[in-house]
Amino acid sequence: MSRELLLLRHGKSDWNNDLEDFYRPIKDRGKRGAQRVGVWLQQQGHIPAYVLSSPAVRALETARKCIKAMGGTAADIRQDSRIYEASREQLLQVLAECPPEPPSLLLVGHNPGLEELLVWLLGDDLRLPEDGKLLPTATLARLQLPDDWTRLGPGSASLLDCIRPQGLPKKFPFVTEAGTEYRDRPAYYYRQSAVIPYRICKDGVEILLVSSSSGRHWVVPKGIQEPGMSPQDSAAKEAREEAGILSGELGQQALGDYSYSKWGSPCQVQVYSMQVKQMVPDSDWDSGYRRRKWVSSDKVAGFLKQPELAELALRLARQVGV
Repeated sequence: MSRELLLLRHGKSDWNNDLEDFYRPIKDRGKRGAQRVGVWLQQQGHIPAYVLSSPAVRALETARKCIKAMGGTAADIRQDSRIYEASREQLLQVLAECPPEPPSLLLVGHNPGLEELLVWLLGDDLRLPEDGKLLPTATLARLQLPDDWTRLGPGSASLLDCIRPQGLPKKFPFVTEAGTEYRDRPAYYYRQSAVIPYRICKDGVEILLVSSSSGRHWVVPKGIQEPGMSPQDSAAKEAREEAGILSGELGQQALGDYSYSKWGSPCQVQVYSMQVKQMVPDSDWDSGYRRRKWVSSDKVAGFLKQPELAELALRLARQVGV
């Protein structure tokens, strides 16, 4: 019996900043590359049973983008600090300590350690690409290995695939009732959750709005439904992250939905209500990230760009009986 080892180098990172190496983020090009690799793994039926990543920002973000694109969650990723700046020997030790049960493992890390490990494992089976580069950024090497992580030796692996994102389709499949179309982002980007936070005051219902990411207009907390999360849980997550809502009563049923265009295609948004109980105090809230504003429900339509969303806010006010 054999098992598979997937070696994935982090996506293209950003050098145009003053951050320490550990904290360098990946560029959009690196994100898309990791996502294309994730979609390829899903389509080919090579979803790893166990995922290990360096905790460095560029590696961890690569792992997250890849795993989500194949339908997994960030919770599936285990971090090991030894992978950052690891030598071949250190990576072998990390592998030796992995549980024996998973038949496949994805290791997300860095050069030169990953390339050194790949060369050592392949031995005479190594075939150098025409450009002489083994593992450029966001490249995946898929290996077949003996059924024991503790007994890996030189030349013990066979190379099954070496996948570069540049050789994969640039667009991502999105399945509809009419068939499969291809979009600019992975399918899960186009399914979103939003929450309309409210409170009941003596003068009626007030809706909490937050500034958009550009700061140019007002919106309600909204974001992508994370793979593995329910629409309700995604809505609660956006309430915490974008509005600083610490606790509240989230509606169990969606108020409704609406669509808007982003990334070249329509996004479908499920909208939930949340009666706010506790928020991060204004004095502790980073207004440079998102400004917050309570607005009377009878005036909220003048602040929101989407008429369908404004109508849902008015419907909410009627439902709570004010």
